[in-house]
Amino acid sequence: MQRLIRFIFMLNLIAGTVSAQSVFKLKDDNGGIRPKLQLGEKTIISAPDEGLWSVATAWENKWPAQWHHASPVSMEQSGDWQIVKGEIVLPQGVMKVRDAYRNEKGLVHCIRRFEWTGKSDIDSLTLSVRWNVTGKGLQAFLPGIVYYGNPSGTKNTPNCVASYSGKAGEKAIFEDHRYPMPFACLESSVADKFGAVIHTVPSPLRDAKLFDHWWSMGVEAFDDHAELVLYSGPITYNNHPSIAKAIQCGNLAYDNTYIKMSPDQVIEKSFYLDLYTINTQGTAFQKPVYDAIEMYKPFYTEDLPSYKEILDSKFILAKSRWVEGNGYAGFNMYDRPSNPEIVMGWCGQAGSPGFSLQNLKSRFGNDASIDKMVQQSLDFLSTYPVSGEGFPVVYNVNSKKYANPDPVSNGQGMYNIAKAIEAARKNKRYDTTKWEEFLKKTCDVASSRILQSDWSPRSTAEGFYMAPLAIASKLFNNETYRKAAVKAADYYAKRHLLMVEPYWGGTLDASGEDKEGAWAAFQGFLNVYDLTKDPKYLAYAQHACDVCLSYVVVWDIPLTPGRMADYRFKTRGWTVVSAQNQHIDIYGVLFAPEVYRMGELTKNENLKRLAKTMFLTCGQLTDPYGSQGEQMQHTNFAQRGDMSNVFLLRGGYSEHWTVFWITAHFLNAAARFEEMGVVL
Repeated sequence: MQRLIRFIFMLNLIAGTVSAQSVFKLKDDNGGIRPKLQLGEKTIISAPDEGLWSVATAWENKWPAQWHHASPVSMEQSGDWQIVKGEIVLPQGVMKVRDAYRNEKGLVHCIRRFEWTGKSDIDSLTLSVRWNVTGKGLQAFLPGIVYYGNPSGTKNTPNCVASYSGKAGEKAIFEDHRYPMPFACLESSVADKFGAVIHTVPSPLRDAKLFDHWWSMGVEAFDDHAELVLYSGPITYNNHPSIAKAIQCGNLAYDNTYIKMSPDQVIEKSFYLDLYTINTQGTAFQKPVYDAIEMYKPFYTEDLPSYKEILDSKFILAKSRWVEGNGYAGFNMYDRPSNPEIVMGWCGQAGSPGFSLQNLKSRFGNDASIDKMVQQSLDFLSTYPVSGEGFPVVYNVNSKKYANPDPVSNGQGMYNIAKAIEAARKNKRYDTTKWEEFLKKTCDVASSRILQSDWSPRSTAEGFYMAPLAIASKLFNNETYRKAAVKAADYYAKRHLLMVEPYWGGTLDASGEDKEGAWAAFQGFLNVYDLTKDPKYLAYAQHACDVCLSYVVVWDIPLTPGRMADYRFKTRGWTVVSAQNQHIDIYGVLFAPEVYRMGELTKNENLKRLAKTMFLTCGQLTDPYGSQGEQMQHTNFAQRGDMSNVFLLRGGYSEHWTVFWITAHFLNAAARFEEMGVVL
């Protein structure tokens, strides 16, 4: 019973459970109409001082100008809706404005209406939704884009990420379609610990001038407050107005995003406000993550590829990458048989089928080639040289040279081999002698490094050692591996839970906040929980899981004509890569089983349903050879091809970077689902 109580306490501590309910009011203390949300007697979210409604009628220096404001002049009730009305008087005529509010599952839903009553068109117009949030230096969380300011990306590669520290004058505003979860969150972690959130219903605007014109969302900082904002198009970050983060380490101009309204035209924007207290710094983002999942319910899978279809195609591709010869055998990272490279971890994942094919053998009709591929591939990988730096992960068959040791790939390779040994001990079909010798050598190196008193890893990348060390400690009854896994978990929890330094460094082509870094922590914390049964590690896993989830797309983003539209592509369940690399990929497939397991452990059915979508949706775009590319462009961002025209990026698909991880992760995740007895 005491363990259960401690578990609940830790979950509440890390999850930032709401301990005070906010109250929405329309009247101010003097009887005027000024919408606000309060915690206790303190107003936190309110309409701006200059008025509830604001529109700009000019465009100067790449940004809206000549702002006009208005406040409500009347209020009425219609069913559950509270409605306030007003008019913005402009030189060209009158803009009628109206807000309708009601409570929906603890959130304040608002539908804002703009109606142009002038006698002629009004051009150079910007519509807005602006809400003041009280507090200085408020930290921002914009899913998939800005993680508490992106401090690591800002430090390491400042031109590659959006930076936001909460200092007066800063803005971080992005296209609706860039957000995997369409919300912007501000956190106060001082005396008043709270989260303030705006959820938008993403939408494009009718505009004959600008192709593919969407609303935008983000945050702006002032001296004593910040604003949660929606605009009818303008975007900005890093003190540069009207730019899109359109390339890996740079931007492209995205100017003149004003609109024109015709007489009697109506534009509406739907959004939700939320305000809540938090117990712990670094947790304000968690509630809106789960609210977004509940709001969009990305659980429908009938229009997605089937589990069997996906596995059959990936098995075909895996067999096509098999290479063997004098002294080597394994899975080629690239589709280039003339110069094969067998790569452990990273984009190669040559060790993954040695585990996954054991569990999936019956799915493939007990294909006779499976036993050979499992045994020979892991036997060969077990010959990779191990030193104090770990082991090289790349083997070039032609040159017979090894290269590129790194903790991400080492940890992932060790995990796959540990899981292969675990599976082989159950099915008793394989000789694991060489695998076990190799895993022990690598765990000896990793644990020795971690247990040094001055161990100070650069990033979350070495978090990938936690899971294999935890598994190996059980496989070999090794206390040293256990101590190293536990020490690493405690270290990374202390380093990342407050989000002063969010999880980062899990991708090898970026140096900032990313879902792979969060996955390293999520996987590691969960495996240490399995090892120790200490509930604090489950609480840590929940926090890292929720960061991973924030990269998951919960809505189907309408796409422009292009390769993705050719397939009627559904974006729900895919994952944004990182704060730097803003396309989507199938990486979420890999942690879908752990998302499902968190659903079991925390009694959250939505997580279990989301995990199913995450796996099945990523089977889209698979060609008749079982192949997929890596980069799907759901927003104005690309890394390959012609990147000179920002309006031609969205909807594109880089299908030729077909590295083996795209196949291996499907098989790996399916094998783990099979272990759990989960049928997709």
